[in-house]
Amino acid sequence: MIKTVLFDVDGVLLSEERYFDSSALTVWEILNSGKYIGLAPNKNKVEYSDEEIAEIRSNVFVDDQVLKLLKSAGLNANWDMIYVTVCNQLIHLLEQVKGTEKANIEKWVTNPIDRKVLQEIGEVLATKNVQLDFLGLLDNFADAEKTKDGLFTHIDKLVKEKLDVSGSQFAQSGALWDTCEHICQEWYVGDDNVLESTGRPSVQTGKQGFLSQEKVLAPAEEIARMFAELKDAGIMIGIGTGRPELETIEPFKHLNWLQYFNVNNIVTADDVLAAEREYPNLQLSKPNPYTYVMALSSKQKTALECIETQLPLENGEEVLIVGDSLADLLAARKMGSTFAAVLTGLSGKNARAEFENYNVKYIFDNVMDVRDFVLASVK
Repeated sequence: MIKTVLFDVDGVLLSEERYFDSSALTVWEILNSGKYIGLAPNKNKVEYSDEEIAEIRSNVFVDDQVLKLLKSAGLNANWDMIYVTVCNQLIHLLEQVKGTEKANIEKWVTNPIDRKVLQEIGEVLATKNVQLDFLGLLDNFADAEKTKDGLFTHIDKLVKEKLDVSGSQFAQSGALWDTCEHICQEWYVGDDNVLESTGRPSVQTGKQGFLSQEKVLAPAEEIARMFAELKDAGIMIGIGTGRPELETIEPFKHLNWLQYFNVNNIVTADDVLAAEREYPNLQLSKPNPYTYVMALSSKQKTALECIETQLPLENGEEVLIVGDSLADLLAARKMGSTFAAVLTGLSGKNARAEFENYNVKYIFDNVMDVRDFVLASVK
């Protein structure tokens, strides 16, 4: 009998498309804008047509092959995907100038890479003939351990192999990761919301944001009806998402979904990052089950209590995790929870084979199938 349903958001309730667009634009801006590395002649562009965005995304993520590789490795946060992509491209660019810039390269990659350093790198690259290579990531990470730690550690391995430098800081989420996150938030939430979202104003201003352009994965009113019917049946519902709070709460308000939730059962990336700041040696984003454990506790447990929760949970099968990714599945299995996969994520129906390889019992075409499954379990 299912007593609690915890939903992921991206790829389950809301489309990830705008996040992936923002991610591609972030990589593009770091490489091309004069505020950062500045490789392109049109260095400070902030308005793109849908056609231009599609072309940029196709280039940066190689027709989404890069996104699929990173998601299949368990990366659930777009910021982490951006970071791996940027690091790989930066290594590729520096490899092309290592013959003359060895000392500079060693200084850059063994110290925090902030915006000032990116501009310094750009000034050197501007005097050289360098080329981008987005396709190369697929080969470079083909043999990386398919976990977040494995991918980040592999970046340092690439630095050693391609730049002949040891002790790089790329395996740590430092200044460059923060820069990636902030630019992505500029693109996604826009100038009006970026200060609230990040605590910092826009660096490159003029972005309208995508927050008001969310795409739902089933008719919004039907999803609302599902929430209502689950609650009426005595089911507790909650959210465990890699989205920040602003990007979860505001769309839910706009779609009239928030009324069905106790906000203490909505756990976002902000909650995870707060816990990671408190316990900096731990990585608590999915596939770590922290997000879902906190949501299940209605935020009545401290971060440490959630971290130390004994797993698998007693009666864990009464909790249903609804997700579209391997990260959600792994979190659910650590909790001993029931898992339902939905085929509305990045890979669409092609994800069925991957879930079947992991012996997932419940695979649904979309989130609306969850309603009948859960209600049948309580009869």
